[in-house]
Amino acid sequence: MLDDLEKLESAVRAFELEADDFVDPRRLAVVIDCLQAKLCKVVDRARKRGDHQLARLTPASWVARTCGLSRTSAADRLCVGKHLESLPETGRALAKGEIGYQSASAICHLREQLGDKWDPANEAETVDYARNFSVENLRLLLRQARYAADPEGFEKDAEDDYERRWLEVSPLLDGMHAVDGVLDPMTGAAFRTALESLALWRGEGDTRNHGQRMADALGELLDHHLNQGRLPRKNGVRPHVTLTTTLENLKREVGSPAAELERGMPIGGKTVERLACDCTMSRVLLADSMVIDVGRATRTVAPATRRALHKRDRGCRWPGCDRPVGWTNAHHVEFWSRGGRTNLGNLVSLCHYHHRLVHEGGWQVVKAGSEFRFIPPERLRAWFARGPDLQAAA
Repeated sequence: MLDDLEKLESAVRAFELEADDFVDPRRLAVVIDCLQAKLCKVVDRARKRGDHQLARLTPASWVARTCGLSRTSAADRLCVGKHLESLPETGRALAKGEIGYQSASAICHLREQLGDKWDPANEAETVDYARNFSVENLRLLLRQARYAADPEGFEKDAEDDYERRWLEVSPLLDGMHAVDGVLDPMTGAAFRTALESLALWRGEGDTRNHGQRMADALGELLDHHLNQGRLPRKNGVRPHVTLTTTLENLKREVGSPAAELERGMPIGGKTVERLACDCTMSRVLLADSMVIDVGRATRTVAPATRRALHKRDRGCRWPGCDRPVGWTNAHHVEFWSRGGRTNLGNLVSLCHYHHRLVHEGGWQVVKAGSEFRFIPPERLRAWFARGPDLQAAA
């Protein structure tokens, strides 16, 4: 005789072999959710028997190891298994497919959080909300219910959540940086709001995906605040990014060593040219690898010139860009590193994104009277490929 689990396994194998991929996904999801509910009851029964103690593990760790789940998912299954039988309306709605597993899980977690303050008379109304709201909106609604029923417990959980915050910025071997962390609700909301305001799509020429726009928005935000010079000083010095390069590298001479960031990570010459447009520069003379003289730190764009540039441009000069002048850098039309002069006629204000397009992206800025024209790299390639006399011949 086959036991019940073997019958289920046999039925699943038969379904996989015989059914095509055009089954009703909703009905399939209902079956899977019912099996999830059964798994929750099974692991809760195992917890009550003390199966985890034989392995010298916590219940969540035992379920995670046994079922191949994360500890968070394992704790969720234990919570649902603990409370689902005491929530008959929730169990019936889940079995009929009226609500999904995640909605049932959210209700069970509310039951766990409220403890003795849970009112069974409210279950039918809560399940009705689950039938009509998305999982995300239901969770928000249940947080409101938690606060209304147990404000002190809500505040305690909020403080516990705050203690879970962390953020790490880790350099990778190729010079990129991995950013990972968990932020409290207020900091997370402020972080998203600040980045999303700078990560809007810039039009048809903007081929970046949303993640790339968010990364660029973070870069623009950091660049702006570092340029403002209002961050707290560290060891008496304003926070800044230090870049070390040679005169030969600035001139892009063949065979010159790459510029380096503070930890010795080399960066490309086009990035050096962009940073050299608008930065503070110090001259250091070396003899046999020994420093023999250090010049004063000077801005590549003098304050008076910058004020005149801001008054003239009043913002990023790229067509359609809405960045105000305080969010721009001074760009040398003829690159400073190639001998371009730092005067008002050779400068134009560009935001972080468009400044990078000119240097690393290969766009070219051409001054036409009092206006500036921005030529994409594909048009430049077409012009240079044409040859000197083909236009006249045409």
